[in-house]
Amino acid sequence: MLKLTRRALMAAVAVTPLMTFAASAEGLISIIVTDPANPYWKTEGDVAKATAESMGYTANVAAHKGDTNAESTLIDTAITNKSVAIILDPANADGSIGAVKKAVDAGIPVFLVNAEINQEGLAKAQLVSNNAQGAALGAEQWVSMVGDKGNYVELFGNPADNNAATRSNGYETVITQYPDLVKVGKEVADWDRTKGYQKMQSLLQANPDIIGVISGNDEMALGAIAALKEAGKLANVKVGGFDGSPDAVDAVKAGEMQYTVLQPVAVFSAEAVKQADTFIKTGATGAATEKQLFDCLLITKDNVDKYTGPFTLSQ
Repeated sequence: MLKLTRRALMAAVAVTPLMTFAASAEGLISIIVTDPANPYWKTEGDVAKATAESMGYTANVAAHKGDTNAESTLIDTAITNKSVAIILDPANADGSIGAVKKAVDAGIPVFLVNAEINQEGLAKAQLVSNNAQGAALGAEQWVSMVGDKGNYVELFGNPADNNAATRSNGYETVITQYPDLVKVGKEVADWDRTKGYQKMQSLLQANPDIIGVISGNDEMALGAIAALKEAGKLANVKVGGFDGSPDAVDAVKAGEMQYTVLQPVAVFSAEAVKQADTFIKTGATGAATEKQLFDCLLITKDNVDKYTGPFTLSQ
């Protein structure tokens, strides 16, 4: 996998991703995200669309909401509309393979963003956050905030998304180095704020003495914070998130969330479109590998003021 260094990423995120390009192009780029109700996926779609349009393409954004059947239908629509490329955040690591293959068989190059599929050689590129690096970064910060002793719980994302397990395993690798930190509960909340709130209520009832919550994303963490506030427990429980969403940044500023791990979605969404443009014009993406990792950044109270826009941290 190609990996962007921290220095290169910091340079990239300091530049507005919606820059104008001089290259002339034409045709439709179809962008398919998970659910724009989540600010992360909204940014993903907005940045990809704006980048495509700035390069001379027409672009549209649609959402499958994690449903592989809906995803397949949207791929059919992209084929019918004679798209010159598809930017796709896949619904399922295994279940999306058929949809990608269908587009490829129709002669349309596919560029995956944010999540992977469990097959290489179909998509022209798979551009994702370095989730293992980001999880380790977050877990180390979380331990520094909660200390090395006590009970904690974890909120886990959608099991159909490889990122959920990668982040959870990254947390585990760090936290198990502290044997007196004991995970007393773990619940799947599917990246969703409402489910995070509900699961946190249940976890609190069973484990009223916890000192920390480590979450696979910001939305679940924000749901947990709401439940902790309602129970009058937030002052004694440290919460960590993952994504770098605007709401999470506000929670960090307010002292309600200890940190969030910024995924550079604005960077790799723009980069996917640039690689699509290069492929359309030259037959190659210009990247060394299909799978490409983009390092995450830590946002705490110490650097939160450098957050200059959705999922963008300036140096």
